[in-house]
Amino acid sequence: MRDGRPVRDGRPVRDGRPVRSAVAAVLVGLAVAAVAWWRLGPVTRRTVWAEDGGIFLRDRVALGPWDLLHPYAGYLHVLPRLVVDLAWALPVPAYALVVSTTACVLVGGIAALVFVLSRQVLRPWPLRLLLAAVPAVLPLAPVEISGNVANLHWYCMLLAPWLFAHRSRSWWAAGTLAAVTALTVLTEPQTVLFLPLLALAWLPVRRAASGRPDLRALPVTVTALVAGAAQVVTSVSSVRTSEPGSPSWQDLVAGYLLQPFAGAWNARVGTAVEAVLTHGWSVLVVPALVVVGMLAAAVLVGTWRARFLVVALAVGSLVVWVAAIIANGTSERPWAHLSAGMVGDPPLRYAAGAGLLLVSAVALAAGVLVQWGSGVTTDPAQRDRPSSVLLRVVVAAVGWCAVAAVVASSVVSLAPATTRRSAGPEWAPQIPAAERECRADPRLQVVRVEIAPWGAEVPCDRLR
Repeated sequence: MRDGRPVRDGRPVRDGRPVRSAVAAVLVGLAVAAVAWWRLGPVTRRTVWAEDGGIFLRDRVALGPWDLLHPYAGYLHVLPRLVVDLAWALPVPAYALVVSTTACVLVGGIAALVFVLSRQVLRPWPLRLLLAAVPAVLPLAPVEISGNVANLHWYCMLLAPWLFAHRSRSWWAAGTLAAVTALTVLTEPQTVLFLPLLALAWLPVRRAASGRPDLRALPVTVTALVAGAAQVVTSVSSVRTSEPGSPSWQDLVAGYLLQPFAGAWNARVGTAVEAVLTHGWSVLVVPALVVVGMLAAAVLVGTWRARFLVVALAVGSLVVWVAAIIANGTSERPWAHLSAGMVGDPPLRYAAGAGLLLVSAVALAAGVLVQWGSGVTTDPAQRDRPSSVLLRVVVAAVGWCAVAAVVASSVVSLAPATTRRSAGPEWAPQIPAAERECRADPRLQVVRVEIAPWGAEVPCDRLR
């Protein structure tokens, strides 16, 4: 052995694990991106959504590449603006397809990072694969948040806990993750909720061969704090146009059960409303208590790192839901007092954001239970702890049941979904008419191109 590495014929033997891990991560990322792309359906892929053709495109045209740090709705959106910059640099007819494709590829990249970073908590790769697949298989994802950059911040929020908690093993990895952290935090202000997880990257304190403290957690820590401060300053100094709400705690709890919780199984949240009207709240409360019990069991038997991550994801899901409904009064509903007219209500995009964190918490907790019950652990101190064989079998069985539930909900939802863009209007077919309109009137500066649910103003200089 030399420096901890095996030696053959006097030479260190190269460890192939980093290469295999990189290849596996790339394959996971491509698979998740492909699933996300498939679930959108052909019309949704070719339709521009909301800010992608509204605010972000308008700012790119008006401000040029200096739009990256321009605030909108009270915070910064660096990653979505970068995607819009890329799409606008290519031919105009391809704009919608480039945006949706790039958004799916970025979600695949986030999944690949979760697959790699979660190895410090979950060893078996199938469990990490399930955790990484959540962004693509969440039933609510295609309805509004998938395939567009206006909602890319929800996926950044999902990645943040893993970035903050990770302990880098090289300065190269630390620098790369710091760059990803900058893009993540400068896209989603709610990532500041997970800043306490930075302590997991420092504790217990590691020391280098020289005896000095290991500082490889410093790049991500500094980047996260600076970027988080930039989001806070932007939020405080910007004016939000949305009116805050004042929902009751009963409506917040009932809404969480009806939207993020029920939506983790079925994107048609009206089905849950109908079930509650027919059979009472027990149809949601009982499963919710089962999930809480499973999360608590994972906290009890998991490593200290797994415990903090399970709690952070689960509590983060609740906080994100509550904060979104309070901050946006137009999203309030009398969920605690259901009526038959609410059966047709669509899911809110906030439900998908909270659902990402909730399902990730369930998938992580299930993996922790399976891992502990199987005697596999990432914490050497746990290997010597006495435990009943029967207890381990029961815990592993509970974990596998939770894994099966997540997989089942994913398989049911894999077909192309009905989205808020399923009816179009598609972008590319409108461009020839827009070009003719610009050529017909040399004085015309912009022409309107329809997007969902608004319209976009495209400069005639790009169309003539």
